[in-house]
Amino acid sequence: MKMDTRSLLFGASFAVALFAGYSFRPAPEAPAYTYRQFSTIESVVPGGLGRSRVIISDQGDQEVGKDLMNFFSMVGINFKNIANNDRLIVDTINEYVAQGWELHTVTTGVQSNEKTGLFITRYLLRKPV
Repeated sequence: MKMDTRSLLFGASFAVALFAGYSFRPAPEAPAYTYRQFSTIESVVPGGLGRSRVIISDQGDQEVGKDLMNFFSMVGINFKNIANNDRLIVDTINEYVAQGWELHTVTTGVQSNEKTGLFITRYLLRKPV
């Protein structure tokens, strides 16, 4: 099959136009976000003696805390307390989502020894500026 010069020029011109159209476009701008974080500190201390809280920094950088229930009671692990804590944490996330925030990252950590411990979870939220 023989190609004529017009077809070859048309094809080459089309390829150059296509390349130039995609190569010289401005790069899309990355969206700007504002961030907010809250942390949960859940105490693992036998006998229910530990303290557990949600720590939130508001717009004025003031600490706002909500009490969480301890993992343990006098008789051992208390699953009802854990369920209540989960509900409060999810409600807090839902409050932020309703305000336009997006849950971006969750980071966890544990500090413990033989008898006590802490679970800390940080929730990073973001919202387009």
